[in-house]
Amino acid sequence: QVHIVESGGGLVQPGGSLRLSCTASGFTLDYYDIGWFRQAPGKERRGVSCITRKDVIHYADSVKGRFTISRDSAKNTVDLQMNSLNPEDTAVYFCATPCADPLAHRGQGTQVTVSS
Repeated sequence: QVHIVESGGGLVQPGGSLRLSCTASGFTLDYYDIGWFRQAPGKERRGVSCITRKDVIHYADSVKGRFTISRDSAKNTVDLQMNSLNPEDTAVYFCATPCADPLAHRGQGTQVTVSS
């Protein structure tokens, strides 16, 4: 049974950083395209970043230069390093596969709040 869990969210001041981690059981993340998504209250879900099973990486324009996606095969995780956070980054972040609809598997998400 596939189970995906995100961690690392929290409250951070503008300009700060967070590192999110996506881990899975019953599922080897290396073999799949893995995407990070976010959804703010009252807004549509947006793709943030994707790393393909061939390690091709994509970022949304809004996070380019600030966010970095990476794999840790030993830990079976896909991490999202988020720097220079601003209030517009506030959302629930979740990881899923594949990187576009229809999503086959996803986690519950972790809350990221950027506020002073």
